[in-house]
Amino acid sequence: MTAPVIGVLALQGDVREHLAALAATGAEARPVRRPSELDAVDGLVIPGGESTTISKLADIFEMREPIDKRIAGGMPVYGSCAGMIMLATEVLDGRPDQRGFAGIEMTVRRNAFGRQVDSFEAPVEIAGVPGEPFHAVFIRAPWVERVGAAVQVIGKVTGGPAAERIVAVRQGNLLATSFHPELTGDLRVHAYFVELVRAA
Repeated sequence: MTAPVIGVLALQGDVREHLAALAATGAEARPVRRPSELDAVDGLVIPGGESTTISKLADIFEMREPIDKRIAGGMPVYGSCAGMIMLATEVLDGRPDQRGFAGIEMTVRRNAFGRQVDSFEAPVEIAGVPGEPFHAVFIRAPWVERVGAAVQVIGKVTGGPAAERIVAVRQGNLLATSFHPELTGDLRVHAYFVELVRAA
């Protein structure tokens, strides 16, 4: 079976960590900065970082329209933290000039955990990811306030001040988490996404 080619949007954020995690799960991982590089991948990861910066750089590098087109065409995309914000149709507490890719019908609150519990770690059970709850690392993370009918909620925080907050969702070939699996050494979320790309 040939390895799926998965790009990591390399405009800003923790690109290297995602590339390493994808490679460790058997994908061919490549940084993507230009439309021609996007054309050569089967799936895309939008990493954690600063969503307003990623939004601006997507315009500067002329990546917005090509990514919108690939999402509309069914390309699997996984967004972590800032990447989740970039995939949402509505962002609360975002900047007025901030534009994402609006692939997942959901409302996210930017830096939702920031004012409450800042950066923290918590167990999250993720539907479709076998084994014990995922040890999730949240860094000034968003959470999901509302989802549309087509969106599956696949993960919620199980305890602590943020209990029951939605932190992982899937809509078709699009996957998003509030947390950073690339920082934990636990490859299960990346493996789940790689299988999603294979199936597509």
